[in-house]
Amino acid sequence: MQEEAKAFGRNEPVLASFYHASILNHGSFSAALSFHIASRLGCDSVPAMLIRDVASEAYAADPEVLAAAVADICAHYDRDPACDHYGMPFLYFKGFQAIQAHRIAHWLWQQGRESLSLFLQNRIATVFDVDIHPAARIGRGIMVDHATGVVIGETAVVGNNVSMLHSVTLGGCGSGRGPRHPHIEDGVLIAAGAKVLGNITIGEGAKIAAGSVVLNPVAAHTTVAGVPAKPVGRLSREIPALNMDQNINGDG
Repeated sequence: MQEEAKAFGRNEPVLASFYHASILNHGSFSAALSFHIASRLGCDSVPAMLIRDVASEAYAADPEVLAAAVADICAHYDRDPACDHYGMPFLYFKGFQAIQAHRIAHWLWQQGRESLSLFLQNRIATVFDVDIHPAARIGRGIMVDHATGVVIGETAVVGNNVSMLHSVTLGGCGSGRGPRHPHIEDGVLIAAGAKVLGNITIGEGAKIAAGSVVLNPVAAHTTVAGVPAKPVGRLSREIPALNMDQNINGDG
């Protein structure tokens, strides 16, 4: 990322100071990420510097938070043909930035610092138009493409190497205090506008077509589509989240 930033600055001098402040001025990835996330979330009542300190605390206490961010950058680079530099999600993609901010809020939630985690949830929703409850558990290697309108509820669980697009909802069903949101297993692809509702499991390597409303569990390596969603095909053992193939016809 530093080599990319140097090249970007040479090619576009107007942005040289931006690349310097965001990437080149920092001695480590954690320092750059904490600065960049805090600069997006800071406000008059809670300045960016304070949020940066909290992010740095989270990264030092739980190295997995930082390792997951690295995996998320690689997920964007590997799966999004519009992403041809590692620095692009870091600098510009609000899906990546929202997930990293959520990881900090989730760490705070686990520490019992619920007030601050809920404050960050509100700032994430305001700045990125992505609303993720800080209690939601999200794995690594996540790509949230475009991201506008994504909602993930309190008891939702998202596994590793999951891809989802804008306007996806992982929503609740019922007003009880127990589990009421979906469990998304590894390698699932959730296309734009899909709504997955209730305490249901979406099996490993499943594919949910755009605009679908999923109310029932989905078996592993199965494609579902429609309102309400129904199985329309079986997938091979390939992982749809990795190849981003959103077709629903001709599944193997």
